[in-house]
Amino acid sequence: MPNLQGIRRRIKAVKNMRQITKSYKLVSASKLRRAQERVMASRPYARKMQEVLRNLTAAATDFTSPLMEERMGNRTLLVLMTADKGLCGAFNANLIRAVQQYVADHPNEQVELVIVGRKGKEFFQRRNLPIRKEYINVTSKTFGYEVAVEIAQDILNIYEGASTEEEGRIAVRPDRVLLVYAEFRSAISQVVRIEQLLPIRKPAPNEVETLAVSLPPPDYIYEQPPAKILERLLPRFVETCIFQALLESVASEHGARMVAMDTANRNAGEVIAHLTLTMNRMRQAAITNEIIEVISGAAAL
Repeated sequence: MPNLQGIRRRIKAVKNMRQITKSYKLVSASKLRRAQERVMASRPYARKMQEVLRNLTAAATDFTSPLMEERMGNRTLLVLMTADKGLCGAFNANLIRAVQQYVADHPNEQVELVIVGRKGKEFFQRRNLPIRKEYINVTSKTFGYEVAVEIAQDILNIYEGASTEEEGRIAVRPDRVLLVYAEFRSAISQVVRIEQLLPIRKPAPNEVETLAVSLPPPDYIYEQPPAKILERLLPRFVETCIFQALLESVASEHGARMVAMDTANRNAGEVIAHLTLTMNRMRQAAITNEIIEVISGAAAL
């Protein structure tokens, strides 16, 4: 059984840990507010981009692009977006588990990774999944649209490029690209998403007819042919999807860390209360024993 000095040391150590968790909670709450504002500001643009792309695709029915052609191969590139730091609960574990589950559900596919975030890299570099590209310390600081442009350009080069030699092996171009990220719902709710990024899905003929009937006519006109606009819009659409996923991932990370640190702070308070109660009981027992010894000695005399 620990002595009083040992319990005092444990109480002091837990109090120091509680100060750290409390400071992490306050920092994450401040960062979450800014990250949430960026997410909410970018969502209308992303939705409008999808709407314009959908209308253009419906107008240019004979348009073809390598970014919209379905490939029949079994090579898949997963773009995984994790955090660069820990102490955010099950945020990183859920994303990594989603990738592992996808690999287990598709045993016939050749899966490769593009990883954004240190935690995903540290986990999968010890596994047998090839990593084509990695980006570290991207989401740990405030980033701009140029980061999404860089990542999108690298992904497009991998998707459209020819076979290359990488780390002693032949790296072939993938047949599809999937985004794996956490969608921000609230500070206590983040949903792991696996969405197809490439090839960009083209509406089927029956869907085009349905859209033409159900959707109101757009409040803009095209000065150039839809096919020409669509050709320039597709790379921008990929950039927008990646930028939106980055913003959602950062907001989800800060929300998960704030909740995790708040839980750790409460748990530390409970541990301190339990240790304090144990220490008081031991002190009371020691005092009682001393009193009994004094009374017994006086009675013996």
